[in-house]
Amino acid sequence: MDHLLAALRAVAEATRLRLVVLCARGELTVSELTQILGQSQPRVSRHLKLLCEAGLLDRFREGSWVFYRLSHSGPASTLARQLVAACDETDPTISLDLQRLNAIKRQRAEAAGTYFRENAAQWHRIRSLYVDEREVEAALVEIISTADPRDLLDIGTGTGRVLEVLAPQVQSALGIDQSREMLSIARVNLERARLDNASVRLGDMYQLAVPDASFDAVVIHQVLHYADRPATAIAEAARTLRPAGILVLVDFAPHALEFLRNEHAHRRLGFSDTEVAEWCRATGLDPGSPRRLPGDPLTVVIWTAHRPAAATSRFAQGSRQATTGELVTGEVH
Repeated sequence: MDHLLAALRAVAEATRLRLVVLCARGELTVSELTQILGQSQPRVSRHLKLLCEAGLLDRFREGSWVFYRLSHSGPASTLARQLVAACDETDPTISLDLQRLNAIKRQRAEAAGTYFRENAAQWHRIRSLYVDEREVEAALVEIISTADPRDLLDIGTGTGRVLEVLAPQVQSALGIDQSREMLSIARVNLERARLDNASVRLGDMYQLAVPDASFDAVVIHQVLHYADRPATAIAEAARTLRPAGILVLVDFAPHALEFLRNEHAHRRLGFSDTEVAEWCRATGLDPGSPRRLPGDPLTVVIWTAHRPAAATSRFAQGSRQATTGELVTGEVH
């Protein structure tokens, strides 16, 4: 009861209620909220601090930026959603806030579209070398739906496409990427798809800012060939898996297209089933049978590995090795 009373006190003020309504419609920075409300940044920041302390909003930092969104856990989050649903969008104040929010979202979409157009040619060239991405996505949906996870992590989310495809299969989905430009595109795509259970964060795949055993499924889609330490990235992903969780790796089988290394920053020209299986076993995961999707000239492989239902010492050992960088079997430097 005390938590609910604190939440009610926190939201019982016009500006703070407006902030809750806005943050229910996407992840917003302090500057964006200041622009919408027409108030000073210190004042808006104070309101946001109270709402976060009451459990109504979540706050997360992305470099020098700080984002806010409606909380998705705890009793206060249920109250927040009920309050948002009770607010009339035709109310003059709320209506104006939403108009300004839509203008900001249009600006985001335009910026993301410009970045995508400037880089689309090289992406399309690479995609023409392998099987239609829709076949890969269909295979991912089949694997994830069979595993039936609750919480999913997408490492190297890029434009958020994997989240778009898999978020409907889970309760919550988080994408992590090291590129702010890519995350801007991903946010636009997720908002357009109305996927309220999916979010993205800036992060390093070698040092994920998430707790141990916090996800039932982790996906690394077409990322490992850029990695200088793919085994360590796999170990870090494995660290985040709960017992009985599944790791899904999507990348290329070994190939000889050197131009991908010279022109597109591919560090590895594909991976063998043996080395991927060794990396997974080293972190305490049990590899499954690879699924191959032949293309011309590249073959896409989907590797899976499961965390045993009972925790073992191998999990701890794999996490320690990931931290110290000992997992280097088969890497090219």
